Amino acid sequence: MDPQSPHLPDCVRESLDAYFATLADTEPANLHEMLIRAVEKPLLEVVMARARGNQSRAAQWLGLNRNTLRKKLLEHGLLDG
Repeated sequence: MDPQSPHLPDCVRESLDAYFATLADTEPANLHEMLIRAVEKPLLEVVMARARGNQSRAAQWLGLNRNTLRKKLLEHGLLDG
């Protein structure tokens, strides 16, 4: 990795700062759930692509049970039921 490239936590921090800036005086709601949902889908998309659709391999990489991965894929509309 290029030492000049941003690290994931830095990118998240910058995105959250920008999000809070758009809120102005409005209080956020369900921030944890919103962030998890926003990050989880692209994470699953990238990992499934890198695992070439192999759910067992993707589940192993993610540290999830295969059934849990399948449930998450369904929740995000990334798998036909």
